[in-house]
Amino acid sequence: MKPSLILAALLTGTTLVHAAEGAKAEGPKTEQQPRPWAERPPVDPTLLVEQASREPFTEPNDLPLFPGLPPTAPVQRQPTPREVPPEGQILEGRPAVNPTQQPAFPGQTRAAAVRTATPIEERVVARGLSHPWSLAFLPDGRMLVTEKSGTLRIVTQRGEVSAPVGNVPPVLFAGDCGLLAVLVDPDFATNRLIYLSFVGYRPKGHALMVVRGRLSDDDGAIEGITQLLTLPAHTGINHYAGGMVIGHDGKLYLGTSEWISDETRIAAQLPASPMGKILRINRDGSIPSDNPYVNVSGAEPRVWSIGHRDPEGLTLDPKTGGLWISDHGPQGGDEIDRVEPGHNYGWPLVAYGKRYDGGLLGGGRTQFPGTEQPAYYWDPAIAPAGITFYTGDRVPEWQGNLFVSALGGRHLARLVMADGKVTGEERLLLSHNQRVRDVKQAPDGTLWVLTDDADGRLIRLAPRG
Repeated sequence: MKPSLILAALLTGTTLVHAAEGAKAEGPKTEQQPRPWAERPPVDPTLLVEQASREPFTEPNDLPLFPGLPPTAPVQRQPTPREVPPEGQILEGRPAVNPTQQPAFPGQTRAAAVRTATPIEERVVARGLSHPWSLAFLPDGRMLVTEKSGTLRIVTQRGEVSAPVGNVPPVLFAGDCGLLAVLVDPDFATNRLIYLSFVGYRPKGHALMVVRGRLSDDDGAIEGITQLLTLPAHTGINHYAGGMVIGHDGKLYLGTSEWISDETRIAAQLPASPMGKILRINRDGSIPSDNPYVNVSGAEPRVWSIGHRDPEGLTLDPKTGGLWISDHGPQGGDEIDRVEPGHNYGWPLVAYGKRYDGGLLGGGRTQFPGTEQPAYYWDPAIAPAGITFYTGDRVPEWQGNLFVSALGGRHLARLVMADGKVTGEERLLLSHNQRVRDVKQAPDGTLWVLTDDADGRLIRLAPRG
């Protein structure tokens, strides 16, 4: 039995039971198997997902009241310094939110400062984007860009911004909700398929959804939209994650959150719930037969890994094809994880940093049997969003480095990697003083960045000259 399953059983005071050997795993289950929980939740999350996936989109009518964060003590914000120390010194000089915690291994946090030797031009190519969230390159070098308010646009590398692409499903634009990630199908040249994640309206609240559709031949609209996944509905507006990536295996990976509240966050530890997870589905929405929980009685079969808080950035290791994510921590404790199938990444049993009200999570514990350590973490937090590995040849010293968008840090973090560990860190785009939302590499080896603002920017990073 996987450590994560043992842990979930301990948490619920029950025992998880594996499905009988030889049970068929192909495709979604058509018959609900008995739930092993001694105390079942009032609503079965798996049934909710399946029911919602069959329901049509709901147009916004009478909006319910959306509660924000629960009342707390003031959050301790520490602005990221605009000046950086000399190369070789520890980059992060601010005190930790939780100074009593120590890293689990050398290099897990507070890496040494590095500097890019190649002169880099940071050119603003487009402005006026409304809180852009994600970008994806089309085969011809143009970009699909989502605006959180609900608009999908096509932007050229010259900065020409299209009119809104038609037929985007209605979205809730509030807090962390809105139109989120966009992906281009690996076979776009022949099928023109794209994927969107967003928070859409449901009969009772709103939910994270994933759809697939065909970009019309004239680029003006999305045709034949199909719902691939709809998560349980909620009424809060914080923590919906929504980051996506298509793996080298052709499967679609999605990050989901746990809705931030004390009452809901334990769902990240329950294999029966799709919340606080990385989910893995086929590109038509069906369930891969080799998912780690597909034969576990009572588990959500789409689950790939558990114990996540709010993963907005997903990317692939260029050498191994493995999945890496960024995950928002509490006050301090933002992290980068190398995700393996069936593994447990700890939230909310373990965490670096503190609660927003200054209290400790799990008594301040940072390690727990059966849970994985982050590959790297930040305390104070930087609010990591989109991430990407650099594989181009325009800046050779960047090859294999992981780039991390920092919303709260207002910079683009460059992490120098060696054997899966961080050996150096650099802060780019500091002079722009913008909330950096997403970063992607273009086919020509340049880096492109979105900033989160009502006057959002598209910035190109490339060698000068």
